[in-house]
Amino acid sequence: MNARRLGIAAVLAGAALALAGCERPPIDTVQRGYRGLAMGVVANPRTEAQLLQANYVAPPSSPEPGSGADGGPLASSIYTNVQVLKDLNVAQFSRLMVAMSEWVAPADQACAYCHTPGEELSSDSNYRKVVARQMLAMTRHINSSWKPHVAATGVTCYTCHRGNAVPKYTWTQAPAQDLGSNFAGNRDGQNAPSMVVGLTSMPNDPFTTYLNEHATNIRVISATALPAGSTRNIKQTEASYGLMIHMSNALGQNCTFCHNSRSFAEWNQSTPQRATAWHGIRMVRDLNEQYLKPLTSVFPANRKGPLGDVAKVNCETCHQGAYKPLLGQSMLPDYPELAPAAPAATAAPAGPAAPVAK
Repeated sequence: MNARRLGIAAVLAGAALALAGCERPPIDTVQRGYRGLAMGVVANPRTEAQLLQANYVAPPSSPEPGSGADGGPLASSIYTNVQVLKDLNVAQFSRLMVAMSEWVAPADQACAYCHTPGEELSSDSNYRKVVARQMLAMTRHINSSWKPHVAATGVTCYTCHRGNAVPKYTWTQAPAQDLGSNFAGNRDGQNAPSMVVGLTSMPNDPFTTYLNEHATNIRVISATALPAGSTRNIKQTEASYGLMIHMSNALGQNCTFCHNSRSFAEWNQSTPQRATAWHGIRMVRDLNEQYLKPLTSVFPANRKGPLGDVAKVNCETCHQGAYKPLLGQSMLPDYPELAPAAPAATAAPAGPAAPVAK
């Protein structure tokens, strides 16, 4: 009898363990393509409620000031060392500074987080002020030059920071693998489970490979038949899958949000979201190279990664589990100071024409 009870307990324990990774009902599904093509999207009402709460946007604490004489003279004519927000009047400038302290600075520091107490506001002795200036330039650059990705929704400081001094989701380059006595060679970060790639065995640092200026093209299917002329291998395929898992987690969607499961490589069978993602990948590369890497000498050592590089952005920095950051809520109408009317000199690249490496 005892043996039977132990056997039943073992079976129940095994079943409980097997079901531990499953979600309890009710679960909603939405069909995004023809039946039989695995094009369904699964949604959990409980996590959807949590997502709504995490992406709540509070109304602005102060009304938008008037332009021109209504808002006073240009801030750059009153304050010294204004380098980015030269087009704002005093009222607009002051309002944005207050908003930034709410979005980014710790509550017990406020303005003192970027401005050194006892020094002139124009002083650049606090590295955080230098970083904030660069981030303001980056935000305006996104809103003016990367509309193919952010559209009219745009971004603000809050999109990434959400009340945190440092955005919750960033990345730095992973240290080189210690081979030791591993005669099989470099594992390239494989079989070292990480949340970055959904705890899979895929290479756990796809960002260094794909989200830098001289990034590798993302393509897992060779354009020529094997064995002649093929330029893609399993290692490249698995690295690409690692990045795709990150994007899936960052957006809270599965592969069919961008791809048709009938043929993942075909652009003419993909959803419109794939083109938006194409621009997003290039936007992230642009931001990392033009705005974040130049800050390497500005950040102190404790704000850098193990290899001495600065924290950089990826898809999750803005999206944070939502298919659109803040579930598509735009803060720009409330903070037009971050959306200059004049377009920037550089523009986003033209969209992909099938077939193009993602």
